[in-house]
Amino acid sequence: MQLSAAARTRRKTLAIRHVSGHRLIALVEIVSPGNKDRREHVQEFVDKAEDSLNHGIHLLVLDVFAPGRHDPQGSHGAIWERLGDEPETLPSDLPLTQAAYVADVPVKAYLEHLGVGSVLPEMPLFLDPDYYVNVPMESTYQTAWHGTPSHWRAVLEA
Repeated sequence: MQLSAAARTRRKTLAIRHVSGHRLIALVEIVSPGNKDRREHVQEFVDKAEDSLNHGIHLLVLDVFAPGRHDPQGSHGAIWERLGDEPETLPSDLPLTQAAYVADVPVKAYLEHLGVGSVLPEMPLFLDPDYYVNVPMESTYQTAWHGTPSHWRAVLEA
């Protein structure tokens, strides 16, 4: 299924801005199937991540979709390769990834590998290279899931 350009622009991103001047300091990106369905969509996602990090914007990426033919090492692997490093091989039993990136020189990444059905651990969201807040990923996911209408939960579980 190919997503329209309008659907791809509705991807899930949370922007965190500094209180003084509203300067963008961090992004939380939730990878969607539309980020992974085509080579050019993976490249667009990686371009956005690289551009953010190059502009000093920290990044937290949640990728709970299995790696595909366009991102064989997952979203983190694609981002890490673009940044010039060799991505580590994903554990076969833990193919999903949460990654917190520090927009510093060099960029640092903190990873959590997950399996399907894993509890999502807290992740650091960096606000500057030396300061972060923990994001309660599991409770946030559960709250969102419980707020999902039953019809859509049934569709997603099918």
